[in-house]
Amino acid sequence: MQLIVNENLPLADTEFQQLRERINNWFRDQLVSNSILASVEEDPESSKTQHIWHARILGEEKESSMLNLSLKQRMLHYETYLMPGPEENLSDFWEYLLRRNRRLIGVTLCIGEENAVYLIGAIPATTITEEELDRILGTCWTAVEDCFKPGLKIGFASQFNP
Repeated sequence: MQLIVNENLPLADTEFQQLRERINNWFRDQLVSNSILASVEEDPESSKTQHIWHARILGEEKESSMLNLSLKQRMLHYETYLMPGPEENLSDFWEYLLRRNRRLIGVTLCIGEENAVYLIGAIPATTITEEELDRILGTCWTAVEDCFKPGLKIGFASQFNP
């Protein structure tokens, strides 16, 4: 069920709390029914205008990743750390990620602190539904699974081919 709110205005306190509870309920259900979700913690730094969750997701290519969701007054932001910046084959590495980025939907590869690679995305808070949360989780999981090993093999090639 989608909340009916004015997209041009920040969420009212009650709307924000309803969305926070919707996300909490969705995570509770997923912890029981979805084998890729290992754990979820609410960030103690959360406030009335920003609520943060840290969800550990299990993978096959990458053992686990931390998916961070941050509900703010107008948007739900999400991100996960993919891998460190490359040690070698820099141009091939970044070319691979840029070409891969073009095929991603709902998430974007980007450079973060210390040249680390992250997957990020955001949706308007007014569009948060259980189905949209499912899509975010699935999209992030798939992108990590698809990009992690090939990226490592290019950016850390000597560790794979001594």
